[in-house]
Amino acid sequence: MAGFGLHQTHSLSQTLSPQMQQSLALLQAPAMELRSIIQTELESNPVLDEAAEEPVTDAAEAETTFEDEQEAKKQAERDEDWRELFVQSNQSSTPYTAEDAERRQFFFDSQIEPELLSDHLSQQLSMATNDPNVIIAGDELIGNIDDEGFLKASLEEISSTTAISYDKVQEALHLLQTFDPVGVGARDLRECLMIQIDRLGKGEDVEAAVVNHHLAELGRKKYQEIARALKVSTERVIEASHFIATLQPRPGSAFSPENKLHIVQTEITVQKVNEEWIVFLNDDGIPRLRISDQYKDLIGTNGNDSKLREYLKEKIRSGKFLIKCLHLRQQTLFNIATAIVKCQTNFFERGSAHLKPLTMNQIAESVGVHETTISRAIANKYAQTPWGVFDLKFFFTPGYQTSNGEMLSNTSVKGAIEEVISRENHQNPLSDQDIVTILSERGIPLARRTVAKYRSELSILPSNLRRSRS
Repeated sequence: MAGFGLHQTHSLSQTLSPQMQQSLALLQAPAMELRSIIQTELESNPVLDEAAEEPVTDAAEAETTFEDEQEAKKQAERDEDWRELFVQSNQSSTPYTAEDAERRQFFFDSQIEPELLSDHLSQQLSMATNDPNVIIAGDELIGNIDDEGFLKASLEEISSTTAISYDKVQEALHLLQTFDPVGVGARDLRECLMIQIDRLGKGEDVEAAVVNHHLAELGRKKYQEIARALKVSTERVIEASHFIATLQPRPGSAFSPENKLHIVQTEITVQKVNEEWIVFLNDDGIPRLRISDQYKDLIGTNGNDSKLREYLKEKIRSGKFLIKCLHLRQQTLFNIATAIVKCQTNFFERGSAHLKPLTMNQIAESVGVHETTISRAIANKYAQTPWGVFDLKFFFTPGYQTSNGEMLSNTSVKGAIEEVISRENHQNPLSDQDIVTILSERGIPLARRTVAKYRSELSILPSNLRRSRS
């Protein structure tokens, strides 16, 4: 029988320094959160000062910001900085400590904006596990959860992006699906409702069977058909339907109430200038920081006070690092946006129906950074375009190859389906198979189940429910 005891073991591991953690936080932070972080730094670091000039956006102008250091390096060097940070981030085995959790909680408590769903989930993740791989995978999963609380990336994609094993990513998802709000992290409505049903102890009841196998029939109120299939009374199915109606089909909605405007701040503007699409950074709200001359003079005039000198030197080093990271963040975001615009020129010229398939890996190769850098940098970032405001994630979408070799994005295919249905005869609406045939004639090969899936995502009813009686 094995006994209990204390054992010492030796292992080598890489850890993320506080500076690295800060640089990653700055890269991922959206504009409003970034201002809050900068304000906290201004209050905690006495040598930092807010300059009166406009924020630095051009790499050449940035050279005067960093005094003794050559901060306006070539883009390849900047990219190498990010690559090194993320390689170490993915290899980190540093567990979240109670101090980390307390610091994170303090940050959330200090925010004046309503808490975001992603922040709410990240807070729970930091308290739920010490496994570094689960934390990395969990962070990536959270970054791919939409405003309604649904996971919009496959586990294979998350595994590839993070270089974490599929099993660990699956473990992270199972953990995430235990978080509040109940049902978050589901990949479709059925899974969302089942998470809630299981949590309420009805996983073996009629309610679970209805959701698992007869959700479509339930939506059409075919209670008798469901009752026959499950061999229960119609009254029991109706009772189950009433219970299911009390569940939350959009678990993330509590963090973006419908009676409040969902306010976002665009950090990118794309405009056409002299027949060329140009990217502009909207960084007017980001303070330009500098090291105060007053504290530099203090170092020179207090040569005998070693403690003061060391304190000021450390604060100056910390301040310069923050300034460098802010500039690196802006330059990286600019480069990514420029690469996106180059790949999606047809969208900016002609609209969303002409969005091309695009992966983060393609942009990563174009910019010369790690794919994870792209994922972090575009998180909660928005662009103002001639067609409206779009989350930068909007521009990344898989797609299909047409019969003539052209690539169409999922968004374009959905647009084609919507256009076909808009032209149908309302007395004799098109079936999903009819739509497959029409699109096939246009050179867009799709399976019937794919058409049904996209039609559902577009909130378009099946043909029998679209038929007009008049």
